[in-house]
Amino acid sequence: MIKSYLLLLYRLITYNVKVIFANKFVYFVLAAFLFFALIITIAIFDDPDFNEAVIFGFLVFPGLLLVFYPMAYGIQNDDDSKMLETIFGIPNYRYKVWLVRFVLTLGVATVILLVLANIANLTLYRFDLLPMISQVIFPIMFLSALAFMLSTLIKNGNGTAIVLIIVSFIFFIFSEPLRYNAYNVFLNPFSEPRDMSNFIWQTIIFKNRLYLIVGTVLCLLYGMYNLQFREKFV
Repeated sequence: MIKSYLLLLYRLITYNVKVIFANKFVYFVLAAFLFFALIITIAIFDDPDFNEAVIFGFLVFPGLLLVFYPMAYGIQNDDDSKMLETIFGIPNYRYKVWLVRFVLTLGVATVILLVLANIANLTLYRFDLLPMISQVIFPIMFLSALAFMLSTLIKNGNGTAIVLIIVSFIFFIFSEPLRYNAYNVFLNPFSEPRDMSNFIWQTIIFKNRLYLIVGTVLCLLYGMYNLQFREKFV
């Protein structure tokens, strides 16, 4: 009985991964690894002094690359494949389809990031894998939910991608002025300021992660709300 359930779960996950990544999963994984290798190569020539703060930056951007396409192009891919109307016919489709895809996308990104983090741990700098990944996933999760929400508003993959790139670029520009601010989407919890007490710094990190969680939930809820107006999508 357990074996059959596990087999069913495996088939469900593999099918959804194929749908999410439009049968191009291998290419996305390869792109993430190549991007990760490129960042490391540039950093080696620029500043060979590795630490946890640097590794955090190395992992965030490959993670964003992994979730960018599934979240931005998900609805358009369903429309192009003539599956959108079928999905709308599924009871509680918003939760059974798109929420499951969101969770699976983050799950796949987390697994791949664990592999990349392990490579960095073995070759560049020793650090604790789980605390690192648990921090890296926060901005990735928020931007994934933001991309999903934008896709329900724009209803076009290319348009969503352009808007998301602009918004992410704005967040990235302000990440330096807001380097130690709780409102910094790309706040690096391993880059502790020297002139700040540890208690205040941990409070800032806690607030930042709380804001990202709240933002993720709000984006998901608004995206789900938009999806109930099926006549706007078909």
